[in-house]
Amino acid sequence: MNQPNMDWDASYQREAPPPWSIGQPQPELAALIEQGKVRSDVLDSGCGHAALSLALAARGYTVVGLDASATAIEAAAASAAAQGLTTATFATADVTNFRGYDGRFATILDSGLFHALPPEKRHDYLESIFLAAAPGAALYILAFAAGALGNEGDRPGPRGFTETELHEAVSSLWRVDDLRPAKVYGNADAVADSPLANAEYDDEGHFIVPGFLLSAHKPA
Repeated sequence: MNQPNMDWDASYQREAPPPWSIGQPQPELAALIEQGKVRSDVLDSGCGHAALSLALAARGYTVVGLDASATAIEAAAASAAAQGLTTATFATADVTNFRGYDGRFATILDSGLFHALPPEKRHDYLESIFLAAAPGAALYILAFAAGALGNEGDRPGPRGFTETELHEAVSSLWRVDDLRPAKVYGNADAVADSPLANAEYDDEGHFIVPGFLLSAHKPA
């Protein structure tokens, strides 16, 4: 159920936002900001429409958003300019193989990207962000739990991870500090025609499915 041939740019060219674009940071990551666990400079990896980057910049953080979709990056940059947010910059990039930021970032945030990568690209991605991280940098990954979107084969979308799979994948390079159950929010309108069997729904237009929040760091 991973999406190796997904046309990510096409997802952002439609009139309606894609399921993962909720117009605000994922609540699990917003809580990290409130708790003071995010330090500049920040990499928003797979930023999409960049609600997370924009929220960080509004608080004075220096943040770089990278995404494979040129359409998403253009929209993110336009939103930052419209809001007068000068500490957020954006670039189109293959997040599994990017360079130019060696040792820069004190915090790397992954808001639902890792679970969407083809399995054969995941280690390349971890290496790329490891290179971009400063010694001691924090990494936070919010990902679907296995089966969050339904039984495998029932519908398109990422399969997600078991707790063991996620820990083993990330710990190949990073030092994992914590891994706990979490909730991942999505845009309910985008799945209105095919409701999710394992989802809750709130009164603000979101579906909510099981996930994990992994916290790790780059050894000094």
